[in-house]
Amino acid sequence: MNATDRTPADLLRSALAADPARPLVTFYDDATGERVELSVATFANWVAKTANLLQGDLGAGPGDRVALLLPAHWQTSVWLLACSSVGTVADMGGADVAAAEVVVSGPDTLDAARSCGGERVALALRPLGGRFPQVPPGFADYAVEVPGQGDRFVPFAAVDPDEPALIVAGREFSGAEVVERARDEATGLGLTGPGSRILSGLGYDSWEGLNAGLYGALATGGSVVLCRNLAALGEEALAQRIESERVTAVAR
Repeated sequence: MNATDRTPADLLRSALAADPARPLVTFYDDATGERVELSVATFANWVAKTANLLQGDLGAGPGDRVALLLPAHWQTSVWLLACSSVGTVADMGGADVAAAEVVVSGPDTLDAARSCGGERVALALRPLGGRFPQVPPGFADYAVEVPGQGDRFVPFAAVDPDEPALIVAGREFSGAEVVERARDEATGLGLTGPGSRILSGLGYDSWEGLNAGLYGALATGGSVVLCRNLAALGEEALAQRIESERVTAVAR
């Protein structure tokens, strides 16, 4: 965490410099039993590869809109930081998919994604980042395309922190606004600094969900336990998870 950081990608670079080995995102899917833990270094590597895919193979650059038709998921958080790294606008939910230069879809939103006339990427959202058994026609399979990308990312053009970076629930934010708001609201989430660990069962379809499930922890040197389908988990099991994951704050 650095006072000069003005974009989410800046926050990730500072986290990587400070402590690359610490956990950043721990993901649970309570419908499948999946658990994935990503350290800062592993998360940053996924972000670099995805940013290289976005900038190089998909031809996206600053100001281009990337419609993210994705749920709260660790791979979604990777795409959000990849968009910040390139300087594209991450449009969560894709209010106008047809106007996007790139669409990134989960398996349940492929029909909606086909209205995009630009590049299309599909995520199977299977455990361990697995591939589709058969690639959806008209889409590139993220799990096939991303492993061969470079482990270091350098943007072709400088990213302006005051330009639009995120659209969620009809609200547009610049990169600087994302960072500032995440910092300002951290205490209210129970994120008090390094070592804070928030469990979030909120979706990524609102600012509150994105902040609790990603940006707040990144802005404060904390970490997030991101839970999809948390309603499938009983209260006793939830209490056990909070204890075992050393959770210090909960958003649900």
